[in-house]
Amino acid sequence: MSETVKTGHPKGLWVLFGTEMWERFNFYGMRAILTLFLVNSLMMKEEDASLIYGGFLGLCYLTPMLGGFIADRFFGNRNCILLGGLMMALGQFLLFTSASVFGTNLSLANTLMWSALGIIIFGNGFFKPNISSMVGSLYPKQEKNKLDTAFTIFYMGINLGAFLGQLICPIVGDVKDSEGIRDIHAFKWGFLAASIAMLVGTAVFYFLKNKYVITPEGKPLGGLPSKNDASDYEEGESQKAVFSQKALIGAVVAFLGLGLIFYYVFGQNFIYSLIYASGLSLAGLIISDSSLTKVEKDRILVIYIVAFFVIFFWAAFEQAGSSLTFIADNQTDRNFFGYNMPPSMVQIFNGLFVVAFAVPFSMLWDYLRSKDREPISPVKQAVGLGLIALSYFIIAYNVKDLGNNGLLAIKWLILLYLIQTCAELCLSPIGLSLVGKLSPKRFSSLLYGVFFLSNASGYALAGTLGSILPATGDKFNKAKELGIDLQAVLDKKITLSAEQLDLLDKNQISPTNPVFAGFEIHNLFEFFMVFVILCGLAAVILMALTPKLKKMMHGVR
Repeated sequence: MSETVKTGHPKGLWVLFGTEMWERFNFYGMRAILTLFLVNSLMMKEEDASLIYGGFLGLCYLTPMLGGFIADRFFGNRNCILLGGLMMALGQFLLFTSASVFGTNLSLANTLMWSALGIIIFGNGFFKPNISSMVGSLYPKQEKNKLDTAFTIFYMGINLGAFLGQLICPIVGDVKDSEGIRDIHAFKWGFLAASIAMLVGTAVFYFLKNKYVITPEGKPLGGLPSKNDASDYEEGESQKAVFSQKALIGAVVAFLGLGLIFYYVFGQNFIYSLIYASGLSLAGLIISDSSLTKVEKDRILVIYIVAFFVIFFWAAFEQAGSSLTFIADNQTDRNFFGYNMPPSMVQIFNGLFVVAFAVPFSMLWDYLRSKDREPISPVKQAVGLGLIALSYFIIAYNVKDLGNNGLLAIKWLILLYLIQTCAELCLSPIGLSLVGKLSPKRFSSLLYGVFFLSNASGYALAGTLGSILPATGDKFNKAKELGIDLQAVLDKKITLSAEQLDLLDKNQISPTNPVFAGFEIHNLFEFFMVFVILCGLAAVILMALTPKLKKMMHGVR
């Protein structure tokens, strides 16, 4: 028996893989069609849909902190996974209902949509951190070096689910006829498929957890925290976090103060201010724990530094569901070997490439490790940031001369997703694994919460950046039909009457160029260069910091 443990991965990994796969089908399938549903069925502006999308994704990664805390203290991982799964299935069902009634009752459809997103956000919070921290617990202490590979396999499950969701939900939900007219009533079938997938995932976990999701010694994993015993912890490791009353009050004060600063000084909306403030105050609270040793503190600081750089990665990567989907919809020739792809399906290449490359990447890390030449985690992550900057540089170059009516060839979006997938494999599973390797057990779910908060902050920033997308070709054509020269309006060469402004507003067209950090964004080239500069700078700085980070990791690779 001991031989099989040494060579392979525990069977519990495949149960968690399957559970996560169906959950990601549900999440990514819904994500693929959400902004299109908001714009076409619920009649929202693209800018508002981008901000809702960013806020929704951000909150989905803020609530894991709460879910991680409740699991670590009260319910245990298992119960939280089951509760979260059922809540997400219910949320998707409410979206299905919203997409069924908007034609006759738009205000009810809006209420249902907001309720659905709220329930999915909390369901995700219970589900997400608990399944990730269970992957790390499947392995005995002497096999922790397998975690990079284990998380890459687990990550493949995530992306196999994402691939299936982004294939099936757009096929049934994002439907256009031969004239290119969209069926705005079809979105409901995409949401229903997502709901069913979540129920399947929850059932897989429920029926297989007792047999396979167990420690190397055969004890069930993720039970009630009150049943934990000392053998679950490192030697000499504190079993409970020790937060003084002063530290807890300080965290609450910091949270409120930071929230107000982000809201009033930086002009962020309420949800984004909440995300940024909670990330910083939770990080401060954990590091204030009086039971932390110097080594533990150093390692936690490494998690924080890496988490900060991860923000820029996700801000660029998550344009997939907002600005890149709108560009795929409005300014791309989507003919793929004779098949005219639905715009929401173009994201599918990311999931497809991850499934194709996850195993080669994990083999590459294993090979480099065997030669003692494997780069430390922060180096891999700096490479990931550099790659994402490159992907946007290529796309910026290709949209440069399109003008207002040229169409981008779909091959450039496919290349973008290919490079971004390689970037993601250098960064995301490696980051999850790094948290598993560096965090003290008493903080494991909470530190996953902090790491997911950096994702949340990245998604919030993605929403802000997605909302600065300048007018695409369809807006210029629509304005022309209304008898308005939009280019002349944006160049401030003509001034519109109140009626004309009202006409543009009704057709969801902005009469001004978006502004970011004091710079006016005139065209798609300038829009994409924002991501090149942000991610390129982040990559260079993180790479420069790696010698210092290596010291602070105290022997952990």
